[in-house]
Amino acid sequence: MNGMTRTDFAELLRGGESSFVDFKRDDLTPEGLAKVLVGFLNHEGGHVFLGVEDDGSVSGLKRDPTNVEEWIMQIGRDRVQPPIIPAWQPIPWDDATVVGVVSVPGNAPDKPYKMKRRGSWITRIRVGTTTRDASREEEERLYQRSGSLRYGAKPVVGSTLDALDRRRLGDYFGRVLRGTTPAMDDDASWNSVLWNMEILSGSSGRPTTTVDGMLLFGLQPRRYLPQSGIRALCFTGTDMDYAARDDQNLSGALTPQIALDGSMLEPGLVDRGIEFVRRNTSPAAHLEGGRRRDRWDYPLEVVRELLVNALVHRDYSILGTDVELLVFSDRLEVRSPGRLPNTVTAERMLQGMRYARNQTLVNVMRDYDYVEARGMGVRSKVVPGMRDHNGTEPGLIEEEHRFTVRLWKDAPGG
Repeated sequence: MNGMTRTDFAELLRGGESSFVDFKRDDLTPEGLAKVLVGFLNHEGGHVFLGVEDDGSVSGLKRDPTNVEEWIMQIGRDRVQPPIIPAWQPIPWDDATVVGVVSVPGNAPDKPYKMKRRGSWITRIRVGTTTRDASREEEERLYQRSGSLRYGAKPVVGSTLDALDRRRLGDYFGRVLRGTTPAMDDDASWNSVLWNMEILSGSSGRPTTTVDGMLLFGLQPRRYLPQSGIRALCFTGTDMDYAARDDQNLSGALTPQIALDGSMLEPGLVDRGIEFVRRNTSPAAHLEGGRRRDRWDYPLEVVRELLVNALVHRDYSILGTDVELLVFSDRLEVRSPGRLPNTVTAERMLQGMRYARNQTLVNVMRDYDYVEARGMGVRSKVVPGMRDHNGTEPGLIEEEHRFTVRLWKDAPGG
């Protein structure tokens, strides 16, 4: 990490404590320092200012800065797991006062980091200006971010093979993959095939459906995974209010059920979302090459891409929150729960960066031609689709707990 100047320190000091700055007196205990450092490591990094009171007044270091450095490094080795080497910097404040800055990076690779507390290792997270114990779900998300846990491979407690739609499974293996499909009542063959694909988990007794399997082929996914649907709302104006014109909780498997003649027997969740948009927007007639054409408020292929991305790439470890599909009088928004994974940013998505939080979902939805083969749907479909449609640029909005893509109905002044 780059060194901090006295000016940098003074500016952060004026800003007060935050999600990445903490004030501590020099009499801080080893456990107290480990707690804050671990919270920063599991968030986006940060700085501990040693020798600063809670109110921001500078009391300074009371110990020799050289001894303080050795003390900090010992804490990083003995009280943090995996061990770390924090950055340490003494900063002269005035002729008689020195403060210390202990810093850890935000891109630390081994999340979740833990602190030692009375013989146990505890995961801590930073929330605003406080550091607290992580819940089990929050700890799971940290494991996901480090790549050491795939949430989609987790078993769905209480589910079995019978929780899956065998008609959909038969369509997938037969029509989509052009392979051999087990007989509908051949449980042993289905268990073997689906276990190899991580649609089922466990190799003995009664195998359990995985999260990915339930999302893709479940008969009633929301029964087991309440966060598996789409909350679809349409408003008459430009703001959210209680008087929604249409309010639906869309649910069902991600994949559709297709008949032998190619007709759709039952839509998948993406198709249900598109139908909601069709029902709550209007096509406008215009001339194209001398012929009358209907143009929807939003290109349906762009809406389809956004819904697929949100459902396939969302963080399903965040419980109780659906993907949101919001239609306003001037715009359409798709909101996906969870932060963008790893090093993905909105800017990198626009440049064509590929990512897959849930690789099994990506693979199967690609087999159905829902997922863009090159994995660059925002760059190759969403952006050019809106430019061609009405000359607008989609908005990509990163927030702490969700990612939103916004489409404008009309160009400014249109």
